[in-house]
Amino acid sequence: MKLGLDEYAHLDSPLHRWEPRSKLLGLSSLILAYTFVEDWRLLLPTVAITALIYWLSQLPFSFWLQRIRYPGVFLLGIVLILPFASGETVWLRLGPIALYAEGVQGMILIASRFLAIVTVALVLFGTGSFLSTVEAMRSLGLSPILADMMLLFYRYLFEIGDRLKTMQMAMRLRGFQPHKLSPRNLTLLASLAGTLLIRSYEQSEQVYRAMLLRGYGRIRQNRDRQPIRLPDAIALSAVAIVAISLIVLQWQL
Repeated sequence: MKLGLDEYAHLDSPLHRWEPRSKLLGLSSLILAYTFVEDWRLLLPTVAITALIYWLSQLPFSFWLQRIRYPGVFLLGIVLILPFASGETVWLRLGPIALYAEGVQGMILIASRFLAIVTVALVLFGTGSFLSTVEAMRSLGLSPILADMMLLFYRYLFEIGDRLKTMQMAMRLRGFQPHKLSPRNLTLLASLAGTLLIRSYEQSEQVYRAMLLRGYGRIRQNRDRQPIRLPDAIALSAVAIVAISLIVLQWQL
């Protein structure tokens, strides 16, 4: 499973060149507008706008595919129930099982909206370094403590992942079979999770003490915020207009 969101932050697309604060505000407003979409007639514009944004980002399709796989499987397990449990108009009947037209429509709506929101979020975090995105959030009013927590969590998520792989490999070399469900394997997995949690806690204590020794927590001078350039402001206005238009259309429909 891929954890890195800024793997392709070095690319030179229009969205990579977009100023981080403007990009954060613009794409966040678009994500908010997607949450209001409830009419199936707005699905095509929503998908088209999302596809255009992803195409402009120049991110490879494999980047999207690798990161949509796990949340997509979780969503699939939920929305597959809708066609058989929601609605009144029977679209297809197979013995005692009925497929409802309203359920199919709801499934398509929820899946499309979910994919659009996740895709725009991936573009937001994938077209710039995670540090620049968090700095943009902080310049827009995010608490410094929350910003530091986000950076530390993202940084040491890779450390925990590497440690987990090492421990799993050591267990396999000792004959552990992860696909075999048994009380012994469940006990070993519980021990693995506990060991990983304890080591992570000990490392977090060491990191925090090292940060204090280096002056963490002292009052720092705020950096001068650069004004937003005219092209970035125009792009922000355009995306905001699209987002407001989707909300207004949904309200009218």
